[in-house]
Amino acid sequence: MDLKKTVHLPRTGFPMKANLAQLEPKLLAHWDETRLYDRIRASRVGRPTYILHDGPPYANGNIHLGTAFNKVVKDFIVKLKTMEGYDSPYVPGWDCHGLPIEIQLGPKKASMTAAQIRAACRKYAEKYVDLQRKDFIRLGVFGRWQNPYLTMSASYEAVIAGAFVDFLDKGYVYKGLKPVNWCTHDRTALAEAEVEYENHSSPSIWVRFALTSDPAAIDPVLAGKRVWGLIWTTTPWTIPANLAICYHPKFSYVAALVDGEVYIVAKNLMMATAEACGWKSPHVVALFDGERMKGTVFRHPFLERNSLGILGEHVTLEQGTGAVHTAPGHGEEDFNIGRANGLPAYCPVDGAGRFYHAEGAEGRLPEELIGKTVWQANPTVINLLQQAGALAASGKIEHSYPHCWRCHNPTIFRATEQWFIGMDRNNLRERALEAIRNVKWTPAWGEERISNMIATRPDWCISRQRLWGVPIVVFYCEGCNEPFTDRQVLNRVLALFREHSADIWYSKTAAELAGPDAKCAKCGGTSFRKEDDTLDVWFDSGSSHLAVLGPQTYIWRAATSIAAGSTVRF
Repeated sequence: MDLKKTVHLPRTGFPMKANLAQLEPKLLAHWDETRLYDRIRASRVGRPTYILHDGPPYANGNIHLGTAFNKVVKDFIVKLKTMEGYDSPYVPGWDCHGLPIEIQLGPKKASMTAAQIRAACRKYAEKYVDLQRKDFIRLGVFGRWQNPYLTMSASYEAVIAGAFVDFLDKGYVYKGLKPVNWCTHDRTALAEAEVEYENHSSPSIWVRFALTSDPAAIDPVLAGKRVWGLIWTTTPWTIPANLAICYHPKFSYVAALVDGEVYIVAKNLMMATAEACGWKSPHVVALFDGERMKGTVFRHPFLERNSLGILGEHVTLEQGTGAVHTAPGHGEEDFNIGRANGLPAYCPVDGAGRFYHAEGAEGRLPEELIGKTVWQANPTVINLLQQAGALAASGKIEHSYPHCWRCHNPTIFRATEQWFIGMDRNNLRERALEAIRNVKWTPAWGEERISNMIATRPDWCISRQRLWGVPIVVFYCEGCNEPFTDRQVLNRVLALFREHSADIWYSKTAAELAGPDAKCAKCGGTSFRKEDDTLDVWFDSGSSHLAVLGPQTYIWRAATSIAAGSTVRF
Protein backbone atom coordinates (compact mmCIF):
# COMPACT_ATOMS: atom_id res chain seq x y z
CA MET A 1 0.00 0.00 0.00
CA ASP A 2 1.20 3.51 -0.88
CA LEU A 3 0.96 5.18 2.52
CA LYS A 4 1.28 8.64 0.94
CA LYS A 5 -2.20 8.22 -0.54
CA THR A 6 -3.67 7.69 2.93
CA VAL A 7 -2.61 11.17 4.14
CA HIS A 8 -5.14 13.89 3.30
CA LEU A 9 -3.12 16.95 2.17
CA PRO A 10 -4.22 20.04 0.21
CA ARG A 11 -3.47 19.88 -3.48
CA THR A 12 -1.78 22.79 -5.27
CA GLY A 13 -0.26 23.56 -8.62
CA PHE A 14 2.61 25.44 -7.03
CA PRO A 15 5.93 23.65 -7.37
CA MET A 16 7.65 22.44 -4.22
CA LYS A 17 10.81 24.32 -5.20
CA ALA A 18 10.60 28.12 -5.29
CA ASN A 19 13.33 28.41 -7.94
CA LEU A 20 13.30 32.21 -7.48
CA ALA A 21 16.36 32.88 -9.62
CA GLN A 22 14.34 31.81 -12.68
CA LEU A 23 10.82 32.68 -11.46
CA GLU A 24 11.37 36.32 -10.43
CA PRO A 25 12.61 37.56 -13.84
CA LYS A 26 9.57 35.89 -15.45
CA LEU A 27 7.22 37.63 -12.98
CA LEU A 28 8.86 40.99 -13.61
CA ALA A 29 8.59 40.50 -17.36
CA HIS A 30 4.93 39.55 -17.00
CA TRP A 31 4.17 42.63 -14.89
CA ASP A 32 5.89 44.79 -17.49
CA GLU A 33 4.07 43.20 -20.45
CA THR A 34 0.69 43.55 -18.79
CA ARG A 35 1.47 47.10 -17.63
CA LEU A 36 0.42 46.13 -14.12
CA TYR A 37 1.56 49.38 -12.47
CA ASP A 38 -0.31 51.47 -15.07
CA ARG A 39 -3.47 49.43 -14.50
CA ILE A 40 -3.18 49.83 -10.72
CA ARG A 41 -2.76 53.56 -11.13
CA ALA A 42 -5.73 53.85 -13.47
CA SER A 43 -7.92 51.87 -11.05
CA ARG A 44 -7.26 54.36 -8.27
CA VAL A 45 -8.10 57.58 -10.11
CA GLY A 46 -10.39 59.75 -8.02
CA ARG A 47 -9.61 58.01 -4.74
CA PRO A 48 -8.12 59.86 -1.74
CA THR A 49 -4.42 60.35 -2.33
CA TYR A 50 -1.53 59.05 -0.26
CA ILE A 51 1.78 60.27 -1.63
CA LEU A 52 5.16 59.08 -0.43
CA HIS A 53 7.69 61.56 -1.79
CA ASP A 54 10.92 59.80 -2.67
CA GLY A 55 14.08 61.02 -0.96
CA PRO A 56 16.39 60.06 -3.84
CA PRO A 57 19.62 58.06 -3.84
CA TYR A 58 22.78 59.63 -5.21
CA ALA A 59 23.69 58.74 -8.79
CA ASN A 60 27.34 57.83 -8.38
CA GLY A 61 27.55 54.08 -7.78
CA ASN A 62 25.71 50.79 -7.70
CA ILE A 63 22.95 50.25 -5.18
CA HIS A 64 23.93 48.80 -1.81
CA LEU A 65 22.12 47.36 1.18
CA GLY A 66 21.13 50.79 2.46
CA THR A 67 19.61 52.05 -0.80
CA ALA A 68 17.91 48.69 -1.41
CA PHE A 69 16.39 48.70 2.08
CA ASN A 70 15.19 52.28 1.57
CA LYS A 71 13.42 51.46 -1.69
CA VAL A 72 11.89 48.18 -0.51
CA VAL A 73 10.42 49.74 2.64
CA LYS A 74 8.90 52.55 0.56
CA ASP A 75 7.47 49.92 -1.80
CA PHE A 76 5.83 48.14 1.15
CA ILE A 77 4.17 51.39 2.23
CA VAL A 78 2.97 52.43 -1.23
CA LYS A 79 1.57 48.97 -2.03
CA LEU A 80 -0.14 48.78 1.37
CA LYS A 81 -1.81 52.16 0.91
CA THR A 82 -2.83 51.19 -2.63
CA MET A 83 -4.48 48.01 -1.32
CA GLU A 84 -6.24 50.11 1.33
CA GLY A 85 -7.89 52.00 -1.53
CA TYR A 86 -5.73 55.11 -1.78
CA ASP A 87 -4.47 56.69 -4.99
CA SER A 88 -0.79 56.26 -4.15
CA PRO A 89 1.56 57.03 -7.05
CA TYR A 90 5.30 56.56 -6.58
CA VAL A 91 7.68 58.74 -8.57
CA PRO A 92 11.28 57.61 -7.93
CA GLY A 93 14.03 60.17 -8.22
CA TRP A 94 17.79 60.64 -8.27
CA ASP A 95 20.06 63.24 -6.74
CA CYS A 96 22.48 64.00 -9.59
CA HIS A 97 24.49 67.13 -8.75
CA GLY A 98 27.41 67.73 -6.44
CA LEU A 99 31.06 67.27 -5.73
CA PRO A 100 31.32 63.43 -5.62
CA ILE A 101 30.42 63.27 -9.30
CA GLU A 102 32.58 66.24 -10.30
CA ILE A 103 35.71 64.82 -8.65
CA GLN A 104 35.35 61.61 -10.70
CA LEU A 105 36.78 63.57 -13.63
CA GLY A 106 40.14 63.67 -11.88
CA PRO A 107 43.15 65.56 -13.34
CA LYS A 108 41.63 65.77 -16.83
CA LYS A 109 39.18 68.33 -15.47
CA ALA A 110 41.93 70.97 -15.58
CA SER A 111 41.99 70.93 -19.39
CA MET A 112 38.21 70.96 -19.85
CA THR A 113 35.84 73.89 -20.28
CA ALA A 114 32.95 74.40 -17.87
CA ALA A 115 30.51 73.11 -20.48
CA GLN A 116 32.63 70.01 -21.09
CA ILE A 117 32.89 69.32 -17.36
CA ARG A 118 29.13 69.53 -16.96
CA ALA A 119 28.53 67.28 -19.97
CA ALA A 120 30.91 64.67 -18.53
CA CYS A 121 29.23 64.87 -15.12
CA ARG A 122 25.79 64.50 -16.71
CA LYS A 123 26.93 61.42 -18.62
CA TYR A 124 28.40 59.90 -15.46
CA ALA A 125 25.17 60.46 -13.50
CA GLU A 126 23.05 59.06 -16.35
CA LYS A 127 25.12 55.87 -16.29
CA TYR A 128 24.35 55.20 -12.63
CA VAL A 129 20.73 56.24 -12.90
CA ASP A 130 20.28 53.50 -15.51
CA LEU A 131 22.21 50.91 -13.48
CA GLN A 132 20.36 51.67 -10.24
CA ARG A 133 16.97 51.76 -11.97
CA LYS A 134 17.57 48.28 -13.39
CA ASP A 135 18.44 46.95 -9.94
CA PHE A 136 15.49 48.59 -8.18
CA ILE A 137 13.11 47.12 -10.76
CA ARG A 138 14.76 43.73 -10.20
CA LEU A 139 13.86 44.06 -6.52
CA GLY A 140 10.19 44.21 -7.53
CA VAL A 141 9.67 47.86 -6.57
CA PHE A 142 6.68 49.43 -8.36
CA GLY A 143 6.98 52.98 -9.65
CA ARG A 144 7.18 55.26 -12.62
CA TRP A 145 10.62 54.04 -13.59
CA GLN A 146 10.67 55.21 -17.20
CA ASN A 147 9.96 58.81 -16.25
CA PRO A 148 11.53 59.49 -12.84
CA TYR A 149 12.51 62.86 -11.51
CA LEU A 150 16.17 63.83 -11.86
CA THR A 151 17.69 66.87 -10.18
CA MET A 152 19.71 67.44 -13.36
CA SER A 153 16.70 67.51 -15.71
CA ALA A 154 15.93 70.83 -17.37
CA SER A 155 12.56 71.22 -15.66
CA TYR A 156 13.95 70.40 -12.23
CA GLU A 157 16.95 72.73 -12.61
CA ALA A 158 14.57 75.53 -13.62
CA VAL A 159 12.55 74.92 -10.44
CA ILE A 160 15.69 74.98 -8.24
CA ALA A 161 16.89 78.20 -9.83
CA GLY A 162 13.37 79.61 -9.57
CA ALA A 163 13.25 78.84 -5.84
CA PHE A 164 16.50 80.79 -5.38
CA VAL A 165 15.10 83.72 -7.36
CA ASP A 166 11.96 83.68 -5.18
CA PHE A 167 14.08 83.75 -2.02
CA LEU A 168 16.11 86.58 -3.52
CA ASP A 169 12.96 88.49 -4.45
CA LYS A 170 11.57 88.16 -0.92
CA GLY A 171 14.75 89.51 0.64
CA TYR A 172 15.83 86.28 2.31
CA VAL A 173 19.11 85.98 0.39
CA TYR A 174 22.22 88.11 0.67
CA LYS A 175 25.87 87.95 -0.31
CA GLY A 176 28.31 88.70 2.45
CA LEU A 177 31.82 88.21 3.73
CA LYS A 178 31.73 85.73 6.59
CA PRO A 179 33.90 82.88 7.87
CA VAL A 180 32.48 79.58 6.68
CA ASN A 181 33.55 75.99 7.14
CA TRP A 182 35.89 75.48 4.22
CA CYS A 183 37.33 72.26 2.80
CA THR A 184 40.85 73.00 1.55
CA HIS A 185 40.97 69.64 -0.24
CA ASP A 186 37.79 70.17 -2.28
CA ARG A 187 38.21 73.96 -2.26
CA THR A 188 34.63 74.80 -1.43
CA ALA A 189 32.45 76.12 1.37
CA LEU A 190 30.50 73.56 3.37
CA ALA A 191 27.06 73.72 4.93
CA GLU A 192 26.59 72.82 8.58
CA ALA A 193 25.15 69.44 7.57
CA GLU A 194 28.25 68.65 5.49
CA VAL A 195 30.57 68.77 8.48
CA GLU A 196 31.37 65.74 10.60
CA TYR A 197 33.38 65.73 13.81
CA GLU A 198 36.28 63.31 14.19
CA ASN A 199 39.17 62.96 16.59
CA HIS A 200 42.10 65.14 15.64
CA SER A 201 45.52 65.89 17.11
CA SER A 202 46.36 69.60 17.28
CA PRO A 203 49.26 71.65 18.66
CA SER A 204 48.30 73.34 21.93
CA ILE A 205 50.15 76.61 22.57
CA TRP A 206 50.18 79.46 25.09
CA VAL A 207 51.31 82.73 23.50
CA ARG A 208 52.16 86.01 25.19
CA PHE A 209 51.46 89.45 23.71
CA ALA A 210 53.34 92.45 25.07
CA LEU A 211 51.09 95.21 26.45
CA THR A 212 52.05 98.52 24.81
CA SER A 213 49.34 100.75 26.26
CA ASP A 214 49.66 102.18 29.78
CA PRO A 215 49.38 99.28 32.29
CA ALA A 216 48.33 101.73 35.01
CA ALA A 217 45.03 102.17 33.13
CA ILE A 218 44.24 98.56 34.10
CA ASP A 219 45.37 98.93 37.71
CA PRO A 220 47.67 101.56 39.27
CA VAL A 221 49.82 98.87 40.85
CA LEU A 222 50.96 97.82 37.35
CA ALA A 223 52.54 101.20 36.58
CA GLY A 224 56.07 100.78 35.22
CA LYS A 225 55.84 96.99 35.03
CA ARG A 226 56.31 94.80 31.97
CA VAL A 227 52.88 93.27 31.31
CA TRP A 228 51.83 90.46 28.98
CA GLY A 229 48.47 89.28 27.70
CA LEU A 230 48.38 85.48 27.51
CA ILE A 231 46.24 83.45 25.12
CA TRP A 232 45.81 79.72 24.44
CA THR A 233 44.96 78.20 21.06
CA THR A 234 44.95 74.87 19.23
CA THR A 235 45.31 76.54 15.81
CA PRO A 236 48.78 78.13 15.71
CA TRP A 237 48.31 78.85 11.99
CA THR A 238 45.67 81.49 12.86
CA ILE A 239 48.16 83.58 14.90
CA PRO A 240 49.29 85.51 11.74
CA ALA A 241 45.66 86.67 11.38
CA ASN A 242 45.34 87.81 15.02
CA LEU A 243 43.90 91.31 15.40
CA ALA A 244 42.65 91.28 18.99
CA ILE A 245 42.56 89.60 22.40
CA CYS A 246 39.08 89.21 23.84
CA TYR A 247 38.21 89.28 27.55
CA HIS A 248 34.90 88.66 29.31
CA PRO A 249 33.68 91.92 30.86
CA LYS A 250 32.35 90.25 34.04
CA PHE A 251 35.07 87.69 34.75
CA SER A 252 37.66 88.36 37.44
CA TYR A 253 41.22 88.63 36.13
CA VAL A 254 44.51 88.66 37.99
CA ALA A 255 47.87 90.19 37.26
CA ALA A 256 50.30 87.42 38.20
CA LEU A 257 53.92 88.29 38.84
CA VAL A 258 56.24 85.59 37.43
CA ASP A 259 60.04 86.08 37.40
CA GLY A 260 59.70 89.84 37.41
CA GLU A 261 57.10 89.96 34.59
CA VAL A 262 53.31 90.27 34.85
CA TYR A 263 50.78 88.03 33.08
CA ILE A 264 47.05 88.77 32.85
CA VAL A 265 44.87 85.65 33.14
CA ALA A 266 41.41 84.77 34.43
CA LYS A 267 41.42 84.24 38.21
CA ASN A 268 39.71 80.84 37.92
CA LEU A 269 42.29 79.62 35.38
CA MET A 270 45.45 80.95 36.97
CA MET A 271 46.55 77.71 38.65
CA ALA A 272 45.89 75.60 35.52
CA THR A 273 47.79 78.18 33.43
CA ALA A 274 50.66 78.25 35.91
CA GLU A 275 50.94 74.46 35.73
CA ALA A 276 50.85 74.44 31.92
CA CYS A 277 53.46 77.21 31.63
CA GLY A 278 55.70 75.92 34.42
CA TRP A 279 55.39 79.00 36.61
CA LYS A 280 56.90 78.61 40.07
CA SER A 281 54.90 80.35 42.84
CA PRO A 282 53.13 83.09 40.80
CA HIS A 283 52.26 86.09 42.94
CA VAL A 284 48.99 87.95 42.41
CA VAL A 285 49.64 91.70 42.45
CA ALA A 286 46.23 92.90 41.22
CA LEU A 287 42.64 91.69 40.85
CA PHE A 288 40.18 93.40 38.48
CA ASP A 289 37.17 92.84 36.22
CA GLY A 290 37.62 92.09 32.54
CA GLU A 291 35.91 95.40 31.78
CA ARG A 292 39.25 97.10 32.56
CA MET A 293 40.85 95.41 29.52
CA LYS A 294 38.70 97.30 27.03
CA GLY A 295 40.81 99.53 24.79
CA THR A 296 44.15 98.09 25.85
CA VAL A 297 46.72 97.61 23.10
CA PHE A 298 49.10 94.68 22.68
CA ARG A 299 51.81 94.03 20.11
CA HIS A 300 51.62 91.04 17.79
CA PRO A 301 54.41 88.56 18.66
CA PHE A 302 56.18 88.62 15.29
CA LEU A 303 54.33 91.05 12.98
CA GLU A 304 54.43 94.84 12.80
CA ARG A 305 50.85 95.07 14.00
CA ASN A 306 48.89 95.92 17.14
CA SER A 307 46.35 93.61 18.78
CA LEU A 308 43.41 95.35 20.41
CA GLY A 309 42.00 94.42 23.82
CA ILE A 310 38.24 93.93 23.39
CA LEU A 311 35.31 92.47 25.36
CA GLY A 312 33.03 89.55 24.49
CA GLU A 313 30.40 87.41 26.20
CA HIS A 314 31.55 84.29 24.30
CA VAL A 315 34.72 83.97 26.41
CA THR A 316 34.52 80.95 28.76
CA LEU A 317 36.43 79.53 31.70
CA GLU A 318 36.41 75.94 30.43
CA GLN A 319 39.97 75.95 29.05
CA GLY A 320 42.82 78.29 28.29
CA THR A 321 43.56 81.56 30.04
CA GLY A 322 40.27 83.47 29.90
CA ALA A 323 41.72 85.61 27.10
CA VAL A 324 40.69 84.58 23.59
CA HIS A 325 43.00 85.00 20.60
CA THR A 326 40.78 86.68 18.00
CA ALA A 327 41.25 86.35 14.23
CA PRO A 328 38.06 87.75 12.62
CA GLY A 329 38.80 86.02 9.30
CA HIS A 330 38.92 82.55 10.87
CA GLY A 331 35.94 82.03 13.15
CA GLU A 332 32.29 82.97 13.39
CA GLU A 333 32.47 84.35 16.96
CA ASP A 334 35.74 86.09 16.11
CA PHE A 335 34.12 87.60 13.03
CA ASN A 336 31.06 88.86 14.92
CA ILE A 337 33.01 90.38 17.80
CA GLY A 338 35.55 91.79 15.36
CA ARG A 339 32.84 93.46 13.30
CA ALA A 340 31.35 94.95 16.49
CA ASN A 341 34.77 96.49 17.21
CA GLY A 342 35.50 97.69 13.68
CA LEU A 343 38.08 95.01 12.87
CA PRO A 344 38.47 93.70 9.30
CA ALA A 345 37.88 90.03 8.41
CA TYR A 346 41.53 89.57 7.52
CA CYS A 347 42.16 86.17 5.92
CA PRO A 348 45.67 85.52 4.51
CA VAL A 349 44.75 81.95 3.47
CA ASP A 350 43.56 81.05 -0.06
CA GLY A 351 41.08 78.39 -1.21
CA ALA A 352 43.72 75.65 -1.11
CA GLY A 353 44.53 76.55 2.48
CA ARG A 354 47.85 78.17 1.57
CA PHE A 355 49.20 81.43 2.98
CA TYR A 356 49.57 84.45 0.72
CA HIS A 357 50.12 88.20 1.11
CA ALA A 358 46.53 89.33 1.61
CA GLU A 359 45.38 92.89 2.05
CA GLY A 360 43.35 94.04 5.03
CA ALA A 361 45.79 94.24 7.95
CA GLU A 362 49.15 95.77 8.80
CA GLY A 363 52.28 93.67 8.94
CA ARG A 364 53.71 91.70 6.06
CA LEU A 365 53.72 87.94 6.61
CA PRO A 366 57.12 86.23 6.93
CA GLU A 367 58.19 84.69 3.64
CA GLU A 368 58.66 81.27 5.25
CA LEU A 369 54.85 81.10 5.61
CA ILE A 370 53.97 82.00 2.03
CA GLY A 371 52.80 79.03 -0.03
CA LYS A 372 52.52 76.69 2.94
CA THR A 373 49.22 75.05 3.85
CA VAL A 374 47.79 75.85 7.25
CA TRP A 375 48.81 72.39 8.47
CA GLN A 376 52.37 72.83 7.21
CA ALA A 377 52.43 76.30 8.77
CA ASN A 378 51.70 75.14 12.34
CA PRO A 379 55.34 74.22 13.19
CA THR A 380 56.58 77.30 11.31
CA VAL A 381 54.37 79.60 13.39
CA ILE A 382 55.46 77.86 16.60
CA ASN A 383 59.09 78.35 15.59
CA LEU A 384 58.48 82.06 14.85
CA LEU A 385 56.85 82.48 18.26
CA GLN A 386 59.79 80.72 19.91
CA GLN A 387 62.30 82.95 18.15
CA ALA A 388 60.33 86.03 19.24
CA GLY A 389 60.29 84.86 22.88
CA ALA A 390 56.49 84.74 22.77
CA LEU A 391 55.90 81.00 23.22
CA ALA A 392 55.04 80.53 26.90
CA ALA A 393 54.27 76.77 26.57
CA SER A 394 53.30 74.16 24.02
CA GLY A 395 51.90 70.64 23.82
CA LYS A 396 49.46 68.40 21.96
CA ILE A 397 45.74 67.94 22.38
CA GLU A 398 43.38 65.24 21.12
CA HIS A 399 39.97 66.73 20.48
CA SER A 400 36.86 66.59 18.30
CA TYR A 401 37.49 68.63 15.15
CA PRO A 402 35.34 69.40 12.07
CA HIS A 403 36.02 67.31 8.95
CA CYS A 404 34.52 67.33 5.46
CA TRP A 405 31.94 64.56 5.16
CA ARG A 406 33.03 63.79 1.58
CA CYS A 407 36.82 63.64 1.68
CA HIS A 408 37.15 63.29 5.48
CA ASN A 409 39.93 65.87 5.61
CA PRO A 410 39.95 68.46 8.42
CA THR A 411 38.29 71.77 7.54
CA ILE A 412 39.14 75.34 8.45
CA PHE A 413 37.14 78.50 9.02
CA ARG A 414 37.91 80.97 6.28
CA ALA A 415 36.32 84.33 5.53
CA THR A 416 35.07 84.46 1.94
CA GLU A 417 32.23 86.11 0.11
CA GLN A 418 29.36 83.64 -0.04
CA TRP A 419 25.62 83.65 -0.61
CA PHE A 420 23.50 83.12 2.51
CA ILE A 421 19.86 82.65 3.42
CA GLY A 422 19.40 85.02 6.34
CA MET A 423 17.23 83.24 8.89
CA ASP A 424 16.30 86.52 10.59
CA ARG A 425 15.55 88.43 7.39
CA ASN A 426 11.88 89.39 6.91
CA ASN A 427 10.76 87.05 9.72
CA LEU A 428 11.92 83.91 7.89
CA ARG A 429 12.81 82.09 11.11
CA GLU A 430 9.41 82.85 12.67
CA ARG A 431 7.58 81.82 9.50
CA ALA A 432 9.50 78.55 9.35
CA LEU A 433 8.69 77.77 12.99
CA GLU A 434 5.01 78.53 12.37
CA ALA A 435 4.99 76.19 9.36
CA ILE A 436 6.54 73.44 11.50
CA ARG A 437 3.74 73.80 14.05
CA ASN A 438 1.16 73.28 11.30
CA VAL A 439 2.57 69.87 10.29
CA LYS A 440 1.54 66.54 11.83
CA TRP A 441 4.78 64.81 12.82
CA THR A 442 5.32 61.06 13.04
CA PRO A 443 6.93 60.37 15.43
CA ALA A 444 5.82 63.38 17.47
CA TRP A 445 9.30 64.12 18.81
CA GLY A 446 10.38 65.12 15.29
CA GLU A 447 8.59 68.45 15.72
CA GLU A 448 10.65 69.45 18.75
CA ARG A 449 13.88 68.33 17.11
CA ILE A 450 13.46 70.36 13.94
CA SER A 451 11.98 73.33 15.84
CA ASN A 452 15.05 73.53 18.05
CA MET A 453 17.30 73.30 15.02
CA ILE A 454 15.50 76.10 13.14
CA ALA A 455 15.28 78.27 16.27
CA THR A 456 19.04 78.25 16.78
CA ARG A 457 20.57 77.68 13.36
CA PRO A 458 22.78 80.41 11.89
CA ASP A 459 22.39 81.83 8.41
CA TRP A 460 22.59 79.09 5.79
CA CYS A 461 25.53 79.28 3.37
CA ILE A 462 24.04 78.16 0.05
CA SER A 463 26.89 78.86 -2.40
CA ARG A 464 29.47 76.33 -3.53
CA GLN A 465 32.63 76.81 -5.56
CA ARG A 466 31.75 74.09 -8.06
CA LEU A 467 30.56 73.65 -11.65
CA TRP A 468 28.31 70.59 -11.46
CA GLY A 469 25.18 72.04 -9.94
CA VAL A 470 22.54 74.69 -10.50
CA PRO A 471 24.22 78.07 -10.96
CA ILE A 472 23.28 80.96 -8.72
CA VAL A 473 21.25 83.07 -11.12
CA VAL A 474 22.71 86.50 -10.46
CA PHE A 475 24.55 88.93 -12.71
CA TYR A 476 27.00 91.66 -11.70
CA CYS A 477 27.10 95.07 -13.29
CA GLU A 478 30.54 95.74 -14.74
CA GLY A 479 30.00 99.45 -14.13
CA CYS A 480 29.31 99.48 -10.36
CA ASN A 481 30.19 95.85 -9.50
CA GLU A 482 26.86 95.43 -7.71
CA PRO A 483 24.61 92.33 -8.05
CA PHE A 484 22.04 92.77 -10.81
CA THR A 485 18.84 90.95 -9.85
CA ASP A 486 16.13 92.43 -12.04
CA ARG A 487 13.25 89.91 -11.79
CA GLN A 488 12.26 90.24 -15.43
CA VAL A 489 15.79 89.42 -16.57
CA LEU A 490 16.09 86.50 -14.15
CA ASN A 491 12.74 85.12 -15.30
CA ARG A 492 14.11 85.12 -18.84
CA VAL A 493 17.03 83.00 -17.64
CA LEU A 494 14.66 80.59 -15.87
CA ALA A 495 12.75 80.11 -19.12
CA LEU A 496 16.03 79.28 -20.87
CA PHE A 497 16.87 76.76 -18.14
CA ARG A 498 13.46 75.13 -18.60
CA GLU A 499 14.12 74.74 -22.31
CA HIS A 500 17.84 73.95 -22.40
CA SER A 501 18.78 73.02 -18.79
CA ALA A 502 21.13 75.02 -16.59
CA ASP A 503 24.00 74.06 -18.93
CA ILE A 504 23.08 77.13 -20.97
CA TRP A 505 24.47 79.35 -18.17
CA TYR A 506 27.91 78.05 -19.16
CA SER A 507 27.51 77.95 -22.93
CA LYS A 508 26.10 81.48 -23.38
CA THR A 509 27.56 84.88 -22.51
CA ALA A 510 26.08 87.15 -19.87
CA ALA A 511 24.82 89.46 -22.62
CA GLU A 512 23.04 86.60 -24.41
CA LEU A 513 21.42 85.40 -21.19
CA ALA A 514 20.41 88.79 -19.81
CA GLY A 515 18.99 90.02 -23.10
CA PRO A 516 19.34 93.33 -24.94
CA ASP A 517 17.11 95.31 -22.56
CA ALA A 518 19.01 94.58 -19.34
CA LYS A 519 20.08 97.80 -17.64
CA CYS A 520 21.49 98.39 -14.17
CA ALA A 521 19.13 100.56 -12.11
CA LYS A 522 22.01 101.86 -9.97
CA CYS A 523 24.47 103.14 -12.56
CA GLY A 524 22.71 102.61 -15.88
CA GLY A 525 25.31 100.10 -17.03
CA THR A 526 24.47 97.55 -19.72
CA SER A 527 27.51 95.27 -19.42
CA PHE A 528 27.31 92.32 -17.04
CA ARG A 529 29.14 89.23 -15.86
CA LYS A 530 27.75 86.00 -14.39
CA GLU A 531 28.01 84.63 -10.86
CA ASP A 532 30.45 81.70 -10.85
CA ASP A 533 29.16 79.77 -7.82
CA THR A 534 26.54 77.03 -7.80
CA LEU A 535 23.83 76.31 -5.24
CA ASP A 536 24.42 73.94 -2.37
CA VAL A 537 22.91 70.53 -3.26
CA TRP A 538 20.80 70.75 -0.10
CA PHE A 539 18.98 73.54 -1.93
CA ASP A 540 18.23 70.98 -4.66
CA SER A 541 16.76 68.73 -2.00
CA GLY A 542 14.74 71.52 -0.44
CA SER A 543 13.23 72.33 -3.84
CA SER A 544 12.07 68.78 -4.57
CA HIS A 545 8.50 69.29 -3.39
CA LEU A 546 8.19 72.23 -5.79
CA ALA A 547 9.53 70.19 -8.70
CA VAL A 548 7.71 66.92 -8.00
CA LEU A 549 4.62 67.44 -5.81
CA GLY A 550 3.23 70.83 -6.76
CA PRO A 551 0.56 71.70 -9.35
CA GLN A 552 1.58 71.12 -12.97
CA THR A 553 4.41 68.80 -11.90
CA TYR A 554 5.18 65.12 -12.30
CA ILE A 555 2.57 63.47 -10.10
CA TRP A 556 -0.35 65.75 -10.89
CA ARG A 557 0.30 65.74 -14.63
CA ALA A 558 0.24 61.96 -14.50
CA ALA A 559 -3.00 61.81 -12.51
CA THR A 560 -4.72 64.27 -14.84
CA SER A 561 -3.66 62.34 -17.92
CA ILE A 562 -4.99 59.06 -16.53
CA ALA A 563 -8.26 60.67 -15.52
CA ALA A 564 -8.69 61.92 -19.07
CA GLY A 565 -8.34 58.37 -20.34
CA SER A 566 -5.09 58.87 -22.18
CA THR A 567 -2.22 56.38 -22.11
CA VAL A 568 0.57 57.33 -19.76
CA ARG A 569 3.89 55.58 -19.43
CA PHE A 570 5.16 55.63 -15.86
